[in-house]
Amino acid sequence: MSVNEMITSVFILIGAFFTLLSAIGVLRLPDVYSRMHAAGKSSTLGVSSIMLATFIYFIPEDVFLVKVLLVIPFLFMTAPLSALLVNRSAYRNGVPLARNSIQDDLKKKYEN
Repeated sequence: MSVNEMITSVFILIGAFFTLLSAIGVLRLPDVYSRMHAAGKSSTLGVSSIMLATFIYFIPEDVFLVKVLLVIPFLFMTAPLSALLVNRSAYRNGVPLARNSIQDDLKKKYEN
């Protein structure tokens, strides 16, 4: 096994781990806000790690995958932003929080 394949394997394992954490978070967390946080953060890191592994794997074959490299910053820009927008939409439509003990600082702003 070459060094290139070992590095690729490490990045694939990291990506699979974070993607699995994201899936577990979406299934297990109690409300839409927590679920979107899990989906927006850890899945971004997981998919980016897998894309980086793909890029590293094809370096010895002299294939420069510009599209794979462009996916990584695009994903870092869009995935957390879409999770934020889903959370904001849920909040404005009155989706309740999972616990009543959480202080809602935005409640006064959107009551009007």
